[in-house]
Amino acid sequence: MGRVPARAEAFEDLVREAYVPLLRYLVRRTDPATADDVLGDVLLVLWRRFDAVPGDARVPWCLGVARGCLANRRRSDERQRRLVERLAAVPAVAPPDGDPDLDEALATLGDRDREVLHLWAWESLAPREIGVVLGISANAASIRLHRATRRLAKALGKTPVGAGHLPDRQGTEAIGD
Repeated sequence: MGRVPARAEAFEDLVREAYVPLLRYLVRRTDPATADDVLGDVLLVLWRRFDAVPGDARVPWCLGVARGCLANRRRSDERQRRLVERLAAVPAVAPPDGDPDLDEALATLGDRDREVLHLWAWESLAPREIGVVLGISANAASIRLHRATRRLAKALGKTPVGAGHLPDRQGTEAIGD
């Protein structure tokens, strides 16, 4: 086996010296799961900034890094908490109140058909935009949408709209008449 490069070996020495003090520092200031996560962040910073570690105050310097990583984690958690509160305050947008026959017909379709129809009808996306959402070409999205509307019309017992292209959004009444 090859020899471990000098930098990696020196880093391992630093970790052996600082690991327990770092873990104690973090566990005293946060819960154990967060302490483990932040310790991983600390070790990453120590590896990246290994050349900046002072030779005469290695462990205190590592504790300073841990302090900064823990502060970053707390700020991140606070931002996330505020975002969740803001999102919780926004009223949920439910799908439009549907026609029970339409809901039943949609339930008979596959997930891919329902998704493309929902993107078209609920989100008012054009086939080009549906393609972006689904990660497919605009042509493939148009074909999927065409096939899905034909299957939906058949499930509803209706005559499918047109033989080729789909009508614009205003022409959707033909499906659910």
